[in-house]
Amino acid sequence: MEGHIQTEIKKGLATIEFFHPAQNSLPGHLLSALASAIEDAGNNEGVILILLKSAGHRTFSAGASFTELAGIKDFDEGKKFFLGFANVINAIRTCPKIVLSRIQGKAVGGGVGIAAACDYSMATQYASIRLSELAVGIGPFVIGPAVERKIGLSAFSQMALNAGEWQTAEWGKQKGLFTEVFDSVQQLDAYIEHFTGELLTKNPQALLSLKKVFWEGTSHWDQLLEARAEESGRLILSDFAKNAIHSFLQKV
Repeated sequence: MEGHIQTEIKKGLATIEFFHPAQNSLPGHLLSALASAIEDAGNNEGVILILLKSAGHRTFSAGASFTELAGIKDFDEGKKFFLGFANVINAIRTCPKIVLSRIQGKAVGGGVGIAAACDYSMATQYASIRLSELAVGIGPFVIGPAVERKIGLSAFSQMALNAGEWQTAEWGKQKGLFTEVFDSVQQLDAYIEHFTGELLTKNPQALLSLKKVFWEGTSHWDQLLEARAEESGRLILSDFAKNAIHSFLQKV
C-alpha cells in the first residue's frame, strides 16, 4: 500500500495531494482514497474550493499502475481496476465545489483524464501529455469522455491514436485542456495562490451554479464510464495487452 492521499483545509480551500513513488502512478487503493477525499471535501461545509495536486516536480501522474495491471487475472478484477478511474472522474463531476488542478509535470493516460475532469487546470511548460493506452493493448476508454469534453473529438483522436507521441503543455493549452501554462513551478504556485484567493471571495452559490452549468449533459456518465471500464477490463486480458505490459515492466 505505497503512496498517500493527504487533504489540507485552509481558509475554505481544500488541497488534496496524491503521491506514489512510481511517478505518481495510481493503483487501485489510491484511486479509491482519492475519490473518497474529493467526496469528503465536497461535502464539507467549510470548503469552498478544491485544489487537486500531486507531490514531486517531474510528473503529475503516470496514470495506471502497470504492476497492478500485470496482476489482473480475470474480467471482474479488470473492471474493478478501471472503475477506480471512473469513480475519481465521477467524484469530480458530481462534487458540489469547483475542482482546480495543479499540473506541475508530465501526465500520462489516467493522469490526463484526471486533469481533464477538473474544472480548471493550470500547468507548467513541463506538463507534457500523452495517452499511451493503445500501446499496451487497450484504449483511453474510461477517461475518454472527460478528455474529449475538454479538447474535442479531433484532438482526442490524435492523442488516442498517437500513443507514443508526447504533446506539449502549450498544445494542451491551445486545445483547452490547460487554462494557463507557466514557465516554472514557482510561477504556477504564485498564480494558484492569487487565483484561489480571488475565487474564495466569490458567492459559493454562484460557484455551485456554474459547476452545474459546466457539467450539463453528463448525468449519464455513471453508466457510460462503467461500460467503458468493462471494455478496458476485457481488453486487458488479451494476449497483446499481457505481452505489452510484460515488455514494459522488463524495461523499468
